[in-house]
Amino acid sequence: MRVLLVEDDEPVARTLRRGLLRYGFTVEWVMTGREALAAADAVGGHGGDVREPYDVVLLDLGLPDAEGLDVCKALRERGDVPIIVISARSDEADRVVGLELGADDYVTKPFGVREVIARIRAVLRRAQPSGPLTGASPSPDRYGSRLTIDRRAARVRLDGELVTLTPKEYDLLSFLTEEPGALMSREQIMEAVWDAHWFGPTKTLDVHVAALRRKLAGAIIIEAVRGVGFRLEIVDDGAAAS
Repeated sequence: MRVLLVEDDEPVARTLRRGLLRYGFTVEWVMTGREALAAADAVGGHGGDVREPYDVVLLDLGLPDAEGLDVCKALRERGDVPIIVISARSDEADRVVGLELGADDYVTKPFGVREVIARIRAVLRRAQPSGPLTGASPSPDRYGSRLTIDRRAARVRLDGELVTLTPKEYDLLSFLTEEPGALMSREQIMEAVWDAHWFGPTKTLDVHVAALRRKLAGAIIIEAVRGVGFRLEIVDDGAAAS
């Protein structure tokens, strides 16, 4: 899934880009309105550099060379790619104008990476055809023989039975199961599941890990690596959790 990120604030852009990459997005980052329109023109086949189409555009309004709302309007005139405005402007008037000029959603800074990803997924669901000819929905992801995660519906089942998780427990499980076996640092987890600006104690992470271990005992193992973070392993069929 390809994202065009238009953002001139480097710390914000790097944090957002890193988070999007972690969740499997391909990100092209530009810092000006001119570069954003050039990227859109390249997708359209104008000029020699023809690129694959983007699935979504994340557009900051505070660009150094152009008014972001003008860039939004110009991008909309070039195609129907979903546009999500990311801006420090929180006034209702700015939101209304942005949406009227073609934006599909509007996120106010500061924001968490998880919020932006949720907005992207929601916008893409609205933009995709409903598929009346097939009526098929994406199948839940299966982990071993006992655990399934339906990311579209945000539901977890163990042995076919629905497991009640808090929102953060679900986010933590969803994040750790994206790369089973990978060692994730506390900082990576806190940034992805809480947000990049979390300054509270990380003890809350241990509490949520303990809850997942209890609720999903026998299906997963969450190993604590001292001084680093956590690693989630899927229990093999017939294996017992330790």
